[in-house]
Amino acid sequence: MVSRVIPVEQFDLIIFGGTGDLAKRKILPGLYRRFLSGQIPEGSRIIGAARSEHGVEEFRDIVRSAIAEHVAPDKHDDDAISGFLNSLEYVTIDALGTGGWKELAALMRPSVVRAFYFSVGPSLFGAIAERLKKYKVTDDESRIVVEKPFGHDLPTAKALNETLSRHFTEQQIYRIDHYLGKETVQNLMAVRFANMLFEPLWNARNIDHIQITVAETVGVGGRGEYYDKSGAIRDMVQNHLMQLLCLIAMEPPYAFDPDALRDEKLKVIRALEPVEPDDIVRGQYLGDDEGPSYLEDCGNPSSLTESYVALKVRVSNWRWKGAPFYLRTGKRMRARSSEIAIVFKDPPHSIFGDQAGQNPNVLVIRLQPNEGMNLTVTIKEPGPGGIRLIEVPLDMTFKEALGAEADDIPDAYERLIMDVIRGNQTLFMRGDEVEAAWAWTDPIIAQVEDRANRPKPYEPGSSGPEESLILMHRDGRRWREVKV
Repeated sequence: MVSRVIPVEQFDLIIFGGTGDLAKRKILPGLYRRFLSGQIPEGSRIIGAARSEHGVEEFRDIVRSAIAEHVAPDKHDDDAISGFLNSLEYVTIDALGTGGWKELAALMRPSVVRAFYFSVGPSLFGAIAERLKKYKVTDDESRIVVEKPFGHDLPTAKALNETLSRHFTEQQIYRIDHYLGKETVQNLMAVRFANMLFEPLWNARNIDHIQITVAETVGVGGRGEYYDKSGAIRDMVQNHLMQLLCLIAMEPPYAFDPDALRDEKLKVIRALEPVEPDDIVRGQYLGDDEGPSYLEDCGNPSSLTESYVALKVRVSNWRWKGAPFYLRTGKRMRARSSEIAIVFKDPPHSIFGDQAGQNPNVLVIRLQPNEGMNLTVTIKEPGPGGIRLIEVPLDMTFKEALGAEADDIPDAYERLIMDVIRGNQTLFMRGDEVEAAWAWTDPIIAQVEDRANRPKPYEPGSSGPEESLILMHRDGRRWREVKV
């Protein structure tokens, strides 16, 4: 197997918030890795734009430090680092004023792709979009990239979409959700639609239920004040988990085309049934020797915001009626783990009897850590003396299956930024998709707030509150273990 790196067109990428945390942790180190791989063509430029008054050399020193901290040592190549740093420029800019905009406009070149990454708070999106147009920094082919959150609820999401659409067309707007850039998420589509093995079984007649888990070992930490105004439902369910659910549940699009794919995801969101109050479990982590409680982290002892949520979700269409989706996500859990588990039904009749120990097949898609997939199948336990059945995994861990090539798989941000340069919106959310997701999520948040129930406490290092186990047990099911 040969890994292919396809260069993109020459480009200018302007990063607003170029000295911020996201830029230093993800965007700039990711771009360096793409430069190292040979994907970024000579003559391309990366322009940092922020209110901090830095010269170009100071900005390059900031990026050099970011590479040292966030790029694996075996990827540190002095010549590549030097070449990458030479492609950097910097502009001191006032997002809410006039300073720096004419200087930025003067840097633009007519013959290259222009992309503008809004690595700033959503409150600045409108101001930056307006000034990009006012000072003629953009042209009709320019692209803008906006980070979540895409609003706080449906009205604010609509307002944000309207603000951006006053200055840019939908084809120019790239709403980035890094989960969609993960290699395994894209492989999910390949597994479904490129293999005859699975698609005929991909329905409620053969699948008992689906579990989607995104567990984190860290608390909210320094984000406590922000997170307390958001919570797990807004922060994770409305976007990341919703996107994973859509990719699992959607019908095959007519082609691997941006709008065809997003049309099918939108149909799934519109088919979601309202969530019943008894199908929601919320939790807050307690404190221990390794860290403070959620209430201490957020600085609000009376907070009713959840750091954990579990939901039972139903998709009301022919394919999925009767096969529920169970979603859960939380902070300070036992392990850092993101996975999708498709649990198939038992065979209609077991010829081996109840004592043989037959279990259902489970297809597990691991997003992190150790990206890959495995399918548990049932075989006879080796040895004499009757039939005893055991489960064994058919495992495809990318690092084991692909060897050294797995180390060169771009991370989510790398892939998505290159897609922006290519003008490929397949893995980005459309405006109506965002609004539909909020239209389904808002009633869940409203009923939670109306009931004003305190989230259930759970121990750090656990799988969440006991009540989430009951959510599954009452249906005769159980959560998969969050493994360390």
